[in-house]
Amino acid sequence: MYDYLVIGAGIIGLNIAKNLKDRFPQSKILVIEKEPEVAMHSSGRNSGVLHAGFYYTANSLKAKFTKEGNIALKKFCKQRNLKINECKKVVVATNDDELIGLLELKNRGDANGVELQWLTEEELNTLYPNIKTHEKALLCPSTATVNPKEVTKEFAKVIEELGVELLLDCKYISSSNDAVLTSKGEFYAKKVINCAGLYADKIARDYGFSKDYVIIPFKGVYLKDKTNVSQLRTNVYPVPNLANPFLGVHYTLTVDNESKIGPTAIPAFWRENYKGLDNFSFKEFLEISYYELKLFITDAFSFRSLAFSEIKKYNFKYFKNLAMKLTKNMNHDGFDSWSTPGIRAQLLNKHTLELVQDFVVESDENSVHVLNAVSPAFTSSIPFANWVVEEHILK
Repeated sequence: MYDYLVIGAGIIGLNIAKNLKDRFPQSKILVIEKEPEVAMHSSGRNSGVLHAGFYYTANSLKAKFTKEGNIALKKFCKQRNLKINECKKVVVATNDDELIGLLELKNRGDANGVELQWLTEEELNTLYPNIKTHEKALLCPSTATVNPKEVTKEFAKVIEELGVELLLDCKYISSSNDAVLTSKGEFYAKKVINCAGLYADKIARDYGFSKDYVIIPFKGVYLKDKTNVSQLRTNVYPVPNLANPFLGVHYTLTVDNESKIGPTAIPAFWRENYKGLDNFSFKEFLEISYYELKLFITDAFSFRSLAFSEIKKYNFKYFKNLAMKLTKNMNHDGFDSWSTPGIRAQLLNKHTLELVQDFVVESDENSVHVLNAVSPAFTSSIPFANWVVEEHILK
């Protein structure tokens, strides 16, 4: 009998296991992962950006944990000698309307205690000659980038050093009473913590949770610069549509100082719809297509225009033109190959047909379910895991 069984060895599951083991060194903890190694999905396929925390409204969990998570992950990377690129971020406007959006971001940053600096066009040109804006821009000094796969694997190493059992190639199948049935047999635990990412909603339903929600996957890919020599020295973002959880096409500077443009936010048709028919599930296809058709018919959160605009991004020229609104005097010929795709496990409210903006956790005395661990969950992982432990596991 285990004290705690964690399903999913992504960044959240690993941090919850670490937090519990730090508190209770004698506890028996098992983390199961269906893949042969950790970080094969969202935790290893995200952009690697350590966000600062100014996109989110002050009453949200995202606002509560992103700034603290940014600081904590930087500290972890430095302690473990992992690569980090403290390259900052600039958010630019392209017209008068977007200046209003910039002001809203500044106000949110102020409310969340995140340092943001106004830059005039002249100041921006002096600091970053290849970036253009309309009248003003925002500079965020605390944004950085890491290698997300490297970081997640390091957390896996840490928990094993602490004595947590990590069982790979172990797929969750079902639950019954205190038992968790897996591809490697039955395991018994006093409490089960579901951090299964793209499959968190399905597992939660086995325990009577996620009644109002379903995960709708969105595929994100970037265009990589094959020259491997960035013409930029920072991340460059547009003013996003704050009604949706996507940040728009932008330039990301990787931990190795390479540039990429993206991402897309293309509705996927099954949970691990990375490429072609890989990992195809007819059952998932039917369920997800049903909800995507409802979104298309009702045009909830302007889903139709989102879908059509995202499809157009498969055209390199169109995709690059979106990014070129943010920069000047740059050669984009090298951006001609797709990066490894990632899939956002985006929660949808089945009744209102709204995308859920914040983290969602549901629990009882037997199980805990992390249901919407989307961006900036990677950045927020350390304090978010601590909150899950204190507010859901130990209460």
